[in-house]
Amino acid sequence: MLMEYGLMVPQGWRMDLVGIDDPVEAYEAMTRVAQEAERLGFHSLWLFDHFHTVPVPAQEITFECWTTTAALARDTTRIRLGQLVSCNSYRNPALLAKMASTVDVLSHGRLTLGIGAGWYEPEYDAYGYEYPSTAERLRRLREAVKLIHAMWTLDEADFAGQYYQIQGAINQPRGEQKPHIPLLIGGSGEQVTLKLVAQYADMCNISNADIAVLEQKLEVLKRHCEAIGRDYNDIRRTLLINCTIGETEEEALEKVPGRTRAQLEVVNRQSLLGTPEMIRARLEEYEEAGIQEVILWFPDAIKLDAVQLFASECMSG
Repeated sequence: MLMEYGLMVPQGWRMDLVGIDDPVEAYEAMTRVAQEAERLGFHSLWLFDHFHTVPVPAQEITFECWTTTAALARDTTRIRLGQLVSCNSYRNPALLAKMASTVDVLSHGRLTLGIGAGWYEPEYDAYGYEYPSTAERLRRLREAVKLIHAMWTLDEADFAGQYYQIQGAINQPRGEQKPHIPLLIGGSGEQVTLKLVAQYADMCNISNADIAVLEQKLEVLKRHCEAIGRDYNDIRRTLLINCTIGETEEEALEKVPGRTRAQLEVVNRQSLLGTPEMIRARLEEYEEAGIQEVILWFPDAIKLDAVQLFASECMSG
């Protein structure tokens, strides 16, 4: 099977809607990128789950993840939709299971639910969420994925955990996909997160990793699968990576100004940077390492040129 490609939709979190002051215009620009990605043959569209910009909060447009997912479900017709990733702390998991089931129907069965433990402490503080320890956030994630599975598979779901409890919860409609909506768990922590992937997820996602790190993480996941008797190949393996592409290497380098040569070498190891030929070579390495879908964030996606160049020169037909 040929490797497939997903696209992070520009939604503002990484300052990729700067310069568009009208929120309606910004949304229409974002959805044009989504529709063009569908036309070009991308396999999937993805959204970050954040409320204000990075690296620092700014008075810039940042569209909320799940309401935007629902809107894109109606603005597109064939391409799959997901989140990298929904922060478990931001929504009660029973509500999230219900939201996902609804959006899966709205999209006629094109949703993947991506979920993670959460990490962005300044956002927790700004919006009034408790920020537990890493260990507790991971324990909460474990309970959440169990609860979500129950909501998706049982007529009346019961769950009695330390952090979450439901009793006789009815979730109709459960979604369009059978046996349930695919669940992606994001993150690459070797002791806990990748074990949760092996136990509960249909998909994994590792972010901005060089080849050596990626191979190590996938080997750990394989060992976790072996330990519980699960087929490693039942888990779809995805990579989130930045992509800066140009017709020439100089054109691509101009899109990352202010970098020293040493910094660019690091960027090049952990992202896709350069001409289509250079990027195709890197993609082959990721495919050989075991990645089945590469999900790309383009700093200039809103202009469409880079997305179109990647599609025409780097995506196999």
